[in-house]
Amino acid sequence: MSDETRKFAIEEVEGVEAPRRVFVEDAVEETPKETAAEKLERKRDYLDGFLAEKPQGQAEGEPGGAIYEGVIAALRDIFDPEIPVNIYDLGLIYGVDVTDDGHVAVTMTLTTPHCPVAESMPGEVELRVGAVPGVRDADVNLVWDPPWDPQKMSDEAKLELGML
Repeated sequence: MSDETRKFAIEEVEGVEAPRRVFVEDAVEETPKETAAEKLERKRDYLDGFLAEKPQGQAEGEPGGAIYEGVIAALRDIFDPEIPVNIYDLGLIYGVDVTDDGHVAVTMTLTTPHCPVAESMPGEVELRVGAVPGVRDADVNLVWDPPWDPQKMSDEAKLELGML
């Protein structure tokens, strides 16, 4: 390696001045003297704001809301006739949208387009979801993209089918 290609420079020094030593006597005293009790007293309780906050009302159509959870429970009561697992845990439900006025849209698929219940399953889903208290009307959107595959199943469904 030549001197011209070096990326750093070396500087030689004779010596370095020692840093100044600091003593306790040199410290600047605080102008207002606080007592030990004042120093130990909590100035602000960090939990005050947290404890004062009241829980927000859960929206009916959001996860955790009564209507949404009722729809999920209704979907878990519907079983695929060929596979002994409910359609929710089987991964056939792609989405549940609940509006403020009680309209529910369920986006779902089936295991294959040639499924024997392709004509009856969406109708059953619509009837069961429509029967949930608070639901005004229900729409079922049957989609084929993305296609269903066994990876969409919940762990409970995989365990039930001996896939875990």
